[in-house]
Amino acid sequence: MKENSAKKSKGKMKWWQLSLFGVGCTIGTGFFLGSSIAITKSGPAVLILFILAAIGTYFVFDALAKMTASDPQKGAFRTYAKKAFGHWAGFSIGWVYWASEMLIMGSQLTALSIFSQFWFPKVPLWIFATGYAVLGIIVLLIGVKWLNRVEGFLAVIKIAAIMMFIIIASAGLLGMFGGVDGNLPTTTEEFFPRPFIGLWSALILAFYAFGGIEIMGLMATQLKNPKEAPKAGKVMILLLTVIYVASIGLAVILVPWDAFNTEKSPFVTGLRNFDLSFIPHLFNSALIIAGFSTMAAALFGVTSILVNLSEDGDAPKFFSKKGKLKIPIPALGLTTAGLVTSIVLSLLMPDSIYEYITTGAGLMLLYNWAFILLSACRNLSPGLLDRIKYYTGLVLIFLAVSGTILTKESRPGFFISLGFVILIGAITLKMNSVWKKSEGKSGSSSLFKKLEKP
Repeated sequence: MKENSAKKSKGKMKWWQLSLFGVGCTIGTGFFLGSSIAITKSGPAVLILFILAAIGTYFVFDALAKMTASDPQKGAFRTYAKKAFGHWAGFSIGWVYWASEMLIMGSQLTALSIFSQFWFPKVPLWIFATGYAVLGIIVLLIGVKWLNRVEGFLAVIKIAAIMMFIIIASAGLLGMFGGVDGNLPTTTEEFFPRPFIGLWSALILAFYAFGGIEIMGLMATQLKNPKEAPKAGKVMILLLTVIYVASIGLAVILVPWDAFNTEKSPFVTGLRNFDLSFIPHLFNSALIIAGFSTMAAALFGVTSILVNLSEDGDAPKFFSKKGKLKIPIPALGLTTAGLVTSIVLSLLMPDSIYEYITTGAGLMLLYNWAFILLSACRNLSPGLLDRIKYYTGLVLIFLAVSGTILTKESRPGFFISLGFVILIGAITLKMNSVWKKSEGKSGSSSLFKKLEKP
C-alpha cells in the first residue's frame, strides 16, 4: 500500500518550486505584524530570537523531509506519527492540526479585512472576510497545480516588497533621502534593553513567523524526486532567515526599538522618517498578499488532512469522496463551515480575546512540530548527529511554548491551546478503547470503517 501511495502521490514539482512554495506559505501576517510585537518585547535582541527559531524550524523540516524522502505519504506528519506511536498519535495530531489551522485562518481573514479597510474604511469587515474566503476556496478548487503557481507568484511579490524595504532602508542609512540617523546598538544594554523574561516570551512570535513548513510536508509528495525534499527545505529556510534578519535588523536601526507598536508593520514604522508617500500603500498591499497566500495554503493543508483522516477511518468516509471536479467536496464543505465560524467569532470577540486565540493556535502548531521530531527519532533510526539536531529542536520548542506562560499578554493563549489539546486527548482516549474492541472483533483499526461495513 505504501508503494502505491507513493506512486500515486508522485508529481512533477521540482525542488526549487517547493522552496518557493514554502516561502509563499511562510511569509505572512505572522512576520509582517508579529515581528512588531516581538520587537517591543525584546528590542534589537529580537534578531537572536529569529536565528534560534530558524535553527529550530530547520531541524523540524529536516526530520519531516527525511521521512518524506524515505516513505512519501499523503498524510505527511500525521501518518508518520501514527507509524511511530500508533493510531492514537495519528488521530490526535490530525485533529489538533485541523483545529489550529481553522483558528489561524479565521485570524488571517480578519487581519486581511482590517488591512483592506486602510483603503475602504466604510466597508464592513465581514464583507472583506467573505470575499477573501471565497477567493481562497476558488484557488483550491482550481487544483494543486494552480495552487503551486499562485503561491509561487505571490511569494515573488512578497520577497520583492521586502527587498524594496531593504534597498530603501540601506539607501537612507547611506545618506540618500536626506540622510537618517541610525540607532545601531553599541553596548550590551542597548542590544538587550528588555528583561530576559521579555526575550523568552517573544520566542513564540519568532517561531510563528516560520509557521507553514508542515504544509510543505503535504506538498513534498508532489515532487518529481521526493529525495530532494531536504534540499528544498534547506534553501527555503536559508532564504527566509536572510530575509527576516536583514529586514528586521534594518528596521531596528532606522528607528528606536521602543517606537514600534502592535498596530503597524515594523517596515512602515522603520521608514516613517522618509518622505515617501507610497510606502504605506505599498506595504499594505504586501500585507494583504502575504495574508492571502498563507490563508490559501492553510486551506489546502486542512482539507488535505481531513481527507487523509477520512481515508484512514479517523473521520467519516464521505469526507474523502470526490465529485466530478475531483475535489473532496464534503471535506471542503466542513472546512468552509469551520472557516465561517472562525470569521464570525474573530469579528465579534474583543481584540484581546482574538489575540489569545491566535496565540493558542500557534502553540498547537508547535505541538505538532514536536511530534514530527519525536516521530523521526523512531521512524528513521537517526545517527548521533541527527539525534542531537532533533533533541535540540525539541528544547527550542519547549522554550517557545513555556515562554508564553511568563507574560499576561500571552498566558491566556497557552491555556486555550492546552484546553484544545486536553479535549482532543480525551476524545482520543475514548476512541482508543473503541479501536481495541474493534480490532478484537473484526481486525479493523477504525471505528468509522467498521460502521460502514454492510
